[in-house]
Amino acid sequence: MPRRENLGDQLTWIRRRFIINRTFRISRRFAVAGAVVTAVAIGASPAGAGPVLALDACFDRAREPYTSVVDSHLHTRPFGGKAIPFEELTGYLHKSGVHYASMYGIGQTLPVDSGCTYYLDCPGVPVTPSMKNDFVNAASYLEERPEDPELALSMTFMDLNHPETIPSGIDLYDKEFPGAFRWAGEVNLVKQALFPNRHEPATSENIKDWAPFMKVLRDRSIPITIHSDLGSDAEQTKYLPLMEETLRRYPKNKIVWAHMGLSKELATMSPDQHIGIMKRLLDRYPRLTLDLSWRVLEDQYFSKPGVRQKYAAFFDRYPTRAIPGTDFVAAADKDYHVYAEELEVTSRINKALGDEAFRDIALGRNYFRLLGIDRTPPKVCETR
Repeated sequence: MPRRENLGDQLTWIRRRFIINRTFRISRRFAVAGAVVTAVAIGASPAGAGPVLALDACFDRAREPYTSVVDSHLHTRPFGGKAIPFEELTGYLHKSGVHYASMYGIGQTLPVDSGCTYYLDCPGVPVTPSMKNDFVNAASYLEERPEDPELALSMTFMDLNHPETIPSGIDLYDKEFPGAFRWAGEVNLVKQALFPNRHEPATSENIKDWAPFMKVLRDRSIPITIHSDLGSDAEQTKYLPLMEETLRRYPKNKIVWAHMGLSKELATMSPDQHIGIMKRLLDRYPRLTLDLSWRVLEDQYFSKPGVRQKYAAFFDRYPTRAIPGTDFVAAADKDYHVYAEELEVTSRINKALGDEAFRDIALGRNYFRLLGIDRTPPKVCETR
């Protein structure tokens, strides 16, 4: 097993890199919303910028971009190496028409002395949970305090295999940045891509022991995004029982299932089988939300002949149960064009959605509901 840093080690590292200004004490208003806005801005698509729409205006799908105005799954820190500077990255969002985003770090980091930026390039190098990225994110956010895009800080340090460490970690975040963190995750229940980096799936016993920190999230109405692969091409539902166990034990938590359980390791599941699993769980667990981030969904599933229509019909039937995202990882070797491409690719499903699902997903209403943001996206214009 890889060596795990204790809280003292992590905090020492953080304090060496950042002198935390203790005057940064923000009130509980961050648990509700950021700056008050009086209009909904619909920004640029690959074709260019769109106009600003007043709240009483409607969104014309024939003329306006189909790209999502929300990026609920954005990694503002990389696994290792240098990150895109914070102000530059928020400029990417603004330029591309994304006005709301969940600000994930990456809790599972590569060793600072490994020279690695991406875990897939470094098999055998351990990837372990850490607080470092969350503290860097919080410090960057509080220094800049951007109003557009409006960001939600997320706790990504949680080690689901060692849940006993999580409550004290949340206490530390509360002490250093009271009220700042409004999201949890992305955290890994099981991620096959990390197996070469010594990641192990959490167990049913681990899941049972999540109860203390899940109660904290539930009491604060904080969503948690969980990466939990369904399985592989050889064993397509091998890990489904882990997510089912999670949902069964914590039905009142706001659980967001990253990528709908899909992955590069699962490219051949029948869309009908996958959609059937999703329907069954959505019907049984009304607080479950599906995360549509990562271009793998488009590349391996939505883009296949006849498949996009099946998923669009599914989302039209469950319009309030999904949120969009890019799963962009802000490594310094990427630029605006990479982000814009990821946004466009992950937004292609929006074109096939009915008006209600488009408003709920692409225009952000489901995201606002999850975070308790008192904001209403424009209605979609009636087709003439």
